[in-house]
Amino acid sequence: MAGVIAAGGPLTAAAGAAMLQQGGNAVDAAVAAAFVSFIAEIGVVHWGGSGIAHLYDPQQQRSVVYDFFSNTPGLGANQPAELDFARVVVDFGAATQDFYLGRAAVAVPGNIFGLCQLAVGYGRLPLPTLLEPALQLARDGVIMEPFQANTCDLLSPLYTHTAELRAIFAPHGRVVQPGERLFIPHLADTLTALAEEGEGLLRHGRLAQTLVADQQQNGGLLTAADLERYAVHKVDSIRIPYRDYELLLPPPSSTGGVLTAFSLQQLAHFDMAHFPHSSARHLQLLYEVMAATNRARPYWEQWSETLPVAAAIARFLDEGFVRPYVTQIEAALRHGRPAPPAAEPDGPNHTSHLSVIDADGLAVGLTTTAGESAGYVVPGTGFIPNNMMGEEDLHPQGFHSRPPGVRLPTMMAPAIVLQGGMTRLVTGSGGSIRIRSAILQTLSNVLDYGLPLAEAVNRARVHLENGVLQCEAGYDATAVTTLEKMGYPVNRWPHRSIYFGGAHSVARAADGRLEAAGDNRRGGAVARV
Repeated sequence: MAGVIAAGGPLTAAAGAAMLQQGGNAVDAAVAAAFVSFIAEIGVVHWGGSGIAHLYDPQQQRSVVYDFFSNTPGLGANQPAELDFARVVVDFGAATQDFYLGRAAVAVPGNIFGLCQLAVGYGRLPLPTLLEPALQLARDGVIMEPFQANTCDLLSPLYTHTAELRAIFAPHGRVVQPGERLFIPHLADTLTALAEEGEGLLRHGRLAQTLVADQQQNGGLLTAADLERYAVHKVDSIRIPYRDYELLLPPPSSTGGVLTAFSLQQLAHFDMAHFPHSSARHLQLLYEVMAATNRARPYWEQWSETLPVAAAIARFLDEGFVRPYVTQIEAALRHGRPAPPAAEPDGPNHTSHLSVIDADGLAVGLTTTAGESAGYVVPGTGFIPNNMMGEEDLHPQGFHSRPPGVRLPTMMAPAIVLQGGMTRLVTGSGGSIRIRSAILQTLSNVLDYGLPLAEAVNRARVHLENGVLQCEAGYDATAVTTLEKMGYPVNRWPHRSIYFGGAHSVARAADGRLEAAGDNRRGGAVARV
């Protein structure tokens, strides 16, 4: 077998598989799949977003994180007198949520820079080959999968914000439906130029010039200097032992990687044989681990601002700091009542993840986001920017309060598990702050409970939010009731939901077989070569 890929849709997975069939490696597969996802998964990700790629090479025993998340814009320019920054409201049924769009919501887009550099650094195939599946979709249009079409419909105030977006997402006076074709004018020309020029197209080429000119004319903050000076950070993984395994997680800008490592260090203190899966005891332990991580998070926020990154990570993950939280968990389990919860801010919801392992064991986990999109198309390009400057949780001191050129934080945390130096599992998720809980439970399902990969990915999940344990449909009702009688606040979901993430994962089984599992909450699909 040449490799496996799990991704957020069948076209995304097929693009990765095509690269493996052509002799490409896991990096080639991931890059080509990501480029396709920006069209095939347009309900959740776009070209104008940013992301994190995490890879491990067992031949060299080396891992590296490509951090191409967004920077704040505005280098070398004064703020316009009037910003293009508008609020829209989306009705989710049980609640509404505000989103902020417009040119001034656009942060520096990292996707093109990161993927091009990843391909050059570790891929085998040339960029035009990697872009061909996406270019074909751009020429022909994409038949909308149900999950993507339904997401666009849910977010219709965003995707019908301007006439140009309405022409793409609602050409017949309503949002595009499952099975209908979506076409983005001018995108094929932009991708043809990208295949010829590489990242230079967005660094200083026609796309950069058009993007910046539109920003300057319409109340935006992004400048030519922002694009010229943007750097993809290539950094070492956070490495922690977990039982018989070694876990690799991304460091900042990934807040999610550090917090996931903290949760796992707590969980490692407990013998999971005493916590049968899906039992009340298991639910109680998950609640307490998540609550303890939320209580610890303010220390991370403080240390990450005042200490060098390595020193902040070392202090936060030090056993002397972790142990008191474990003691609190033990006390809560012993007394059968919940420890104090702590709230945490939400994050960008529209995210997609893919995982790849090739025949040589080279592993890639890649997560991207566009926030929800900035609500417009850059004229004549088919390029839809992000709205990361309009995400309230990323700007706790207020919108546009961070200085230009600062890397924004993210919950993205593509994770890789090693056993004996070989890739054992690659996972990650979309889903804002639910990214951590999805990854934590997927890892534990495989490593602690030995569940088959597809079952580990698609088992019912829980997530702690504002002191309430959100229980997805599928958990044992008796266990949930028992937990509730112990005093734990619970919210029962009557159905499965994208709320609980999308942990598309790949693994190497004990007998050496490569496995892949798509998360069916988010249109997951797999391909094997």
